[in-house]
Amino acid sequence: MNTNVIKIAALGLAAALLPSVAFAHPGLDHLGGVAHGFAHPLFGFDHVFAMVTVGLLAFKLGGRALWLLPASFVLVMAGGGALGAAGIAVPFVEVGIAASLIALGAIVASGVAMPVALAVGMVGFFAVFHGHAHGAEMPQDVSGLSYAFGFMAATALLHVGGIGLGFAIGKVGDRLGTAAVRTAGGVVAAAGVGLLSGII
Repeated sequence: MNTNVIKIAALGLAAALLPSVAFAHPGLDHLGGVAHGFAHPLFGFDHVFAMVTVGLLAFKLGGRALWLLPASFVLVMAGGGALGAAGIAVPFVEVGIAASLIALGAIVASGVAMPVALAVGMVGFFAVFHGHAHGAEMPQDVSGLSYAFGFMAATALLHVGGIGLGFAIGKVGDRLGTAAVRTAGGVVAAAGVGLLSGII
């Protein structure tokens, strides 16, 4: 494999995972709402996997999906976050989060070419659950707006990381790159099954 391809793939993966490393230490209590919000999606593998997979799906669909899917997810997630912060219940949040991994991962793994409008609707549906989880766990002593900005920024960064990872994998070549993307989708779907069944 070309060393340049390996470097590009490593950079794409780093873009997706580096924020979680940067915030994976104690001491967030003294930081503001932006830092708390930014850290929240990065502490759970379920959120990280889902966000990166949205980016991979956006890459796979291409065209306007490259911005429509991430933008739809982030905007709808903000609404879900507002519900969670306000204490308005959304049923089956944890199930919805696990289901997002299964569905998004399976679609990427299968290589199915779905309409962009359907993909936007699907990621928007799952964004409600992820957003609600973020909002429900917002610390009481931080600004809701700054907290929301933080988790929206982290989510967007993870989407960009997923898109970058897709482009990096694509540099490997059509056959090998497609196999790698599908394998990544399969891993995410399996993680969702593990989460839903309580194994993980």
